[in-house]
Amino acid sequence: MSTKLHTKSYSNNDRLFFLLNPNEDIAENDPVRVVDAVVESLDLREFKKLYRERGRCPYHPKMMLKIILYAYMNNIYSCRKIERQVQRDLHYIWLAAQERPDFVTINRFRNRVKKEINNIFTQVVLLLSERGFITLDVEYVDGTKIESKANKYTFVWRKTAEKNRAKLKEKIRVLLQQIDEVIAQDKAAETEAVEFTPETLTSLIGELKDALASEP
Repeated sequence: MSTKLHTKSYSNNDRLFFLLNPNEDIAENDPVRVVDAVVESLDLREFKKLYRERGRCPYHPKMMLKIILYAYMNNIYSCRKIERQVQRDLHYIWLAAQERPDFVTINRFRNRVKKEINNIFTQVVLLLSERGFITLDVEYVDGTKIESKANKYTFVWRKTAEKNRAKLKEKIRVLLQQIDEVIAQDKAAETEAVEFTPETLTSLIGELKDALASEP
């Protein structure tokens, strides 16, 4: 005798309208609020010199700076990945105020103010590290320290201060080089988008059903 499965109703096609308020779901002590507050305190008037007076109205530089800094400090360096985070992750949606810059726009902004971003990024990391918010560690795999040209430093949000300021600045310099390499790989990997049509979806579902049917 089979047991009837009772579940809550579910349909993601219901035409429901709701207001998204990420601010209510982000803890008061969440690191994203630190990044937000730090960037809000910056004077970015010099950034305006890098923009043209004519043409399409650009995204606000503070918003762009926030999502890039927060991505870097969560070990996300690819502009494509930052674009996905802005579309899917609550913290980035909050920082961007639900704006959705694409990876081309993010990359263009980064290239336009690269020197300024790197300088602000360095100072923010030094400040947060000295206050004990973060540490910048070498990545460990199975207890083995990675020693190679691809040595990857990762941010850890924890209360561990870096004692040697010069050593930390060198780590940041290496990390910024890694970010440049990721951006270069991002551009090199650009390919035509795969067309996703109803026919493609039907074919995929059919193949999946056949594959599942052949398994016990």
